[in-house]
Amino acid sequence: MKVCFHGHSCFSLTTPKYRILVDPWIKGNPHSDLDYETVECDYILVSHGHFDHLGDAIEIANRTDATIIGVVELTSYCDKQGVKTHGMQIGGTHQFPFGHIYLTPALHGSAIIEENIYLGLACGFVVEIDGRHIYHAGDTGIFSEMQILGNKFSLNLAILPIGDNFTMGPEDALTAAQFLKPKLVVPMHFNTFKLIEQDSATFKKAIETNTTARCIIMSTGDSLEI
Repeated sequence: MKVCFHGHSCFSLTTPKYRILVDPWIKGNPHSDLDYETVECDYILVSHGHFDHLGDAIEIANRTDATIIGVVELTSYCDKQGVKTHGMQIGGTHQFPFGHIYLTPALHGSAIIEENIYLGLACGFVVEIDGRHIYHAGDTGIFSEMQILGNKFSLNLAILPIGDNFTMGPEDALTAAQFLKPKLVVPMHFNTFKLIEQDSATFKKAIETNTTARCIIMSTGDSLEI
């Protein structure tokens, strides 16, 4: 499976048969390498309703006939926009054609703030494809149940926010990595705006000094095989 970074919190997971987009904020994202009018996908995972995560999901789903996956309140809103959806809730699991999803907690808000539309709880995703487990934490602060996730799943990859202010900062993300025990850590949700600027090299050193994980700092367009 190929994991590619597309700026901020947007990633794609590509298998021989399927392409899954996660938090596809493309239009207006200064670091995106995608075109929301041409990108192709089969499924879209949306962690919450803020503009930099729900992003262009509805427009992409309308054009590609992709299915949006997220919490029920968010998918119900998307369903009303005429797209295919699959609603879940925290702790729920479902087997999709591409693999298995477990919906995790995330300590964060979820709304279309400009329109004052509440979209349920924020979430993260553990995606299992061909025996490999990827955790995309979404926007979150640290929470103790990450230890449960670390015991429940043998994580090949944990994608963690480090930007601080709106999410975990590097110090809490390090503790999260110690809870989760992944083989590999990739930071996200930093350096997009001045308010969330971070020194990723320092974070990488902290991860590799204080955990057994490797840490890869991905630039837009970078990919890795899991």
